[in-house]
Amino acid sequence: MRCWCMPKTILLSLALLLAPAAHAVTAPSGLPPAVCRALEDCRMVGQGTLRWWGFHVYDASLWSRSGRWRAQAPYALAIRYARQLTGVQLADTSVDEMRRLGVGDEAALERWGAAMRRLFPDVAPGSRLIGLHLPQRGALFYTADRYLGAIDDPEFARYFFGIWLDMRTQKPALRAALLAGNGQAE
Repeated sequence: MRCWCMPKTILLSLALLLAPAAHAVTAPSGLPPAVCRALEDCRMVGQGTLRWWGFHVYDASLWSRSGRWRAQAPYALAIRYARQLTGVQLADTSVDEMRRLGVGDEAALERWGAAMRRLFPDVAPGSRLIGLHLPQRGALFYTADRYLGAIDDPEFARYFFGIWLDMRTQKPALRAALLAGNGQAE
């Protein structure tokens, strides 16, 4: 009687080696698996730190499929906070920044502000919020371990992510750091 143990072990090893990699990612990105699935691959474009009057406010990182950012492609912006802030503060500051970028429709700003106040939790040092930009759809929001909700409005997404990525951002050095993987800021 012949033992088929060795060949079966070799076949199993080969099958595992040659099988496509599964995307059960919490990989080096630390992004939620749903975000990495939406991007198909989580590659960092760049990262930077926001300081206000010398105080560390947060670290941000930008992620895409290819490691390059394009405004009309899916991407994720992850923010790890270094300070305690309320969800209301985050939402109201976002509305102020979107207004500064040129949103003149006060009804839209009020609608978006109310949606963000419902979605955004209070944050403490070490808390992480992730925004996923989906072209033609809007934005989905996550903490490090749970889905918060969506704002299904492409115009909202354009202005919200523009806070960091628009050429008119108040923090051009942070924008440059986030877009570092592009070679040049687009």
